[in-house]
Amino acid sequence: MEKLSWTNDIFKSKLEIFQGTEKIGSIHWDSAFGSQAQAMINGKLFTLTREYFLSKLEIYDSNSQALLGTIMINFFNTRSDVLINGKRFELVIKNFWQSRWAWKFNGSEIIQYTSHEFITKDKGTIELSSPINDEVEVLILLGLFVRNQFIIFMLLIMLILVIVIV
Repeated sequence: MEKLSWTNDIFKSKLEIFQGTEKIGSIHWDSAFGSQAQAMINGKLFTLTREYFLSKLEIYDSNSQALLGTIMINFFNTRSDVLINGKRFELVIKNFWQSRWAWKFNGSEIIQYTSHEFITKDKGTIELSSPINDEVEVLILLGLFVRNQFIIFMLLIMLILVIVIV
């Protein structure tokens, strides 16, 4: 099983992906709460977008502008699906705090994410049960993009609660 790591400053717009000490990928948002990001993994470039209300996420090949996958996120449902190259992958949120999530294919987990911190820096690990290929690269990026959307959603909920309480 291969293991990657990632790190993201909470109020910054850059996430980095590492294999050991070597940086193999990144996601750069237009702004800390932006709806579009440019991503790179293993030298391949991608564009990630989300609808304004956080529910529909898409990933495109930056060179050909081809849509590679779309996922609809329901923050109150622990499962979502995406089709990539005609294959159905299932995103599963494994706990209430959304610090553990995974991609499944045919019922087997192929990518598992774990977040280790949240307050000032979001970082964690990615365990791969499948060799890295084009689909896995897309899933790695989508899984981290989804995580970012959950963080934004949680921060918005906390802000609303503070406003209502005050």
